[in-house]
Amino acid sequence: MRRAAAALTLVLLPAAAIGCSGEDPAPAPGPPATTSPARPGPDPSGPTQPPTPAEQHPTLPPATDTPSLANLMRADFDGRGLRVLRTELRTDAYTRQQVAYRSNGTLVSGVLLRPHGRGPFPAVVLNHGYIEPSIYVTGQGMAREQDWLARAGFVVLHTDYRGHAAGDPATDRERELRLAYARDSVNAVLALERLRYVDADRTAMVGRSMGGGVTLNALVAAPGLVDAAVIYASVSSRFLDNLRHFTAANRPEAVRALHAAYGTPERSPDFYRGLSSRTYFDRITEPVLIHHGEADATCPPRWSRTTHALLREAGVASRLVTYPGEDHTFYARFADSMARTTRFLRLHLSG
Repeated sequence: MRRAAAALTLVLLPAAAIGCSGEDPAPAPGPPATTSPARPGPDPSGPTQPPTPAEQHPTLPPATDTPSLANLMRADFDGRGLRVLRTELRTDAYTRQQVAYRSNGTLVSGVLLRPHGRGPFPAVVLNHGYIEPSIYVTGQGMAREQDWLARAGFVVLHTDYRGHAAGDPATDRERELRLAYARDSVNAVLALERLRYVDADRTAMVGRSMGGGVTLNALVAAPGLVDAAVIYASVSSRFLDNLRHFTAANRPEAVRALHAAYGTPERSPDFYRGLSSRTYFDRITEPVLIHHGEADATCPPRWSRTTHALLREAGVASRLVTYPGEDHTFYARFADSMARTTRFLRLHLSG
């Protein structure tokens, strides 16, 4: 794993009340000894013959005078200063602590789960789904994944993103565009790698719902940053899909503000394309595992099918597993999906 982050610092903006909730149902038990596959056919976490990953572009797409992924690709990422705020609990397998780190000067909070032992351990950054920032509490949204992965031997850093919990405030425009959330996620990896008990050459991202979109944005912005990525019940990789599906229904004033500042999709198509990760999928160098429930009424399964097809077309080693009858919460099949996730991560973070 070696990163490709260019060197041009700029202030960027992430996104809005785009509504895939990251609320957790009751915690599930830890990793089972055996699990059933989600559907017949090859296990996506097992050895495969994927297409050759796309080579990183020798040149970047043109910079823009509006917020864009092309500009985020030029960011001078500098995650550092991860410090413990307080210890929440110690289990038989790990210690869970509230932490904060610096994302290019912005303070971002989160939770850190450290397995017992000296390490160095492989590590995972978790990108949570949408939860209204005014009611969000630190570490919320992926408690089941935190526990499972820490018990599986991974150091886990769940980033709250700016504007959430104990972090520095976010602007309304940052909430709407969500580019800064991707910046915070990239910097979370860099801050995590500085810990002496983390193996900096074995890192990954796992994103859920809105966090799936954050993860895809991070992968195109910083190819080579991590070794693998897993996405659950993701929002669309096309910014306009999310804007129309979530923001227009829940915060129409935010859509009007975007149109006033940057133009409508009809007048400024390049602006909206520049916020869509799929525009730059050929930059992604990491294998990607996608989970989606076929009964998901929040983030339509067709979004993940399209994302998967476009990733494959771009040369990315993408795998999609769909779960009949499973909805957005991934409750009934959560253990199955996490067993697959753990195998996938162990395969690609094997050193």
